[in-house]
Formats: sequence, C-alpha cells, structure tokens
Amino acid sequence: MKSLKRSGLGADVTVPTDNVYLTSPPASHVEDGAAELEVDVVVRAGDWEREPADWSALADAALSAAFSIALKDKAAVAIEGDGAGWGDAPPRQGEVCVVLNDDDGVRALNRQWRAKDRPTNVLSFPAMGDAVPSDAMPWLLGDIVLALETVVREAREQGKTVEAHFSHLLVHGMLHLLGFDHETPRQAARMEPLEVAILATLGIADPYPQCDEG
Repeated sequence: MKSLKRSGLGADVTVPTDNVYLTSPPASHVEDGAAELEVDVVVRAGDWEREPADWSALADAALSAAFSIALKDKAAVAIEGDGAGWGDAPPRQGEVCVVLNDDDGVRALNRQWRAKDRPTNVLSFPAMGDAVPSDAMPWLLGDIVLALETVVREAREQGKTVEAHFSHLLVHGMLHLLGFDHETPRQAARMEPLEVAILATLGIADPYPQCDEG
C-alpha cells in the first residue's frame, strides 16, 4: 500500500465518458454536520460486478468515516510528515474519486509512477499536493485506485471478506490523501492506530497482526 506524491494526477487516472459510474449522482455523506465528503466511484476495468458487493455504499461508508475521524485527529498535525497542512482550520468539505481497476491497469500505473512492474492492491494520487484547502470550496482530495484481482486474492489469503479488505484499503488510501504515511516508525505509530480506530467504527477488526511480547 503506497501513496504516490504527484499533484494533479486525477486528470490522468480518471476515466473517459464511457466509464461505468456506480453512483448517479455521486454519493455524499455528512458526519456530525461538519465534515462532508462527496464520493465518486467509477469502474475503469475489471469484472467488479462479479463480486456480490455494493461497492458504492462500502466506499461511501469507509471514506466518509476516514475523512471525518482523521480531520478530528488534531494530534496528527503536530507530528512532522503526518497530517496535511490545514493547521487549526481543517476543511469541512471534500471530494474523492475511487477508480475500480484490474491488475493490468494498476500494474501499468505502478510501473509508470513507482518504477515497479507489478500490480499492487491500492494506489493513492493526491490532487492538491501541498496546497492548503480553502473553506470556500470542497477540497479536491484526489483518486484512490484499486486492483480487483489483487484485492480478492489478498482477502482470501488473509481469511477476510472481500468487503472488509476493500474497506480497509480505502481507509488506508484516504489517509494517504490526507497526508499520512508509514515510511518511518513514528509515522506508522500515528497512521496505523488511526486506521484501526476508523475500521472499528465500520465493524471491521484490526487488520494488523499482533505480536506477542515476552
């Protein structure tokens, strides 16, 4: 799971007019009357309809929870490299696009932007870079791209439902869009517990293996 630090990539990742839109109009969610997120889900490639899941509803729930809870995590901005640069005025509205792709499509993106010629489960493409969002308009967060075959295979290998793994990857991808990372132990110590807390609100167990001490 990796975030790609490239501003404005959404124009390259989102699909043309023949995409299948799973939400019409895009779903929106309001949490506590404060944080509002518009979620747009499109199918670029892959037989996503083969899996008996409501991808739009899952995406809306997972991303809205991540957006709302992460914005309330004020401690995040105090740690260098964790949390976006919104200071004491976090954005109240946001927009994110979920691109449902297949392994071949994600492999091409992974090769182009990370020089890794293999598919991966999720890629995040922030749209605003280091720009500070304005309260006057929704914050264009960026795109989260998932690879169908990898998502399904990993879920089965890990003994999880595809829906739970899909939701976890979206939460992970959203935190990357919001500026969180896990490249260092300090960053991971902030990001991973936040993931776990968000997933708990969705009824999803801690996805990270626990190590016994002693």
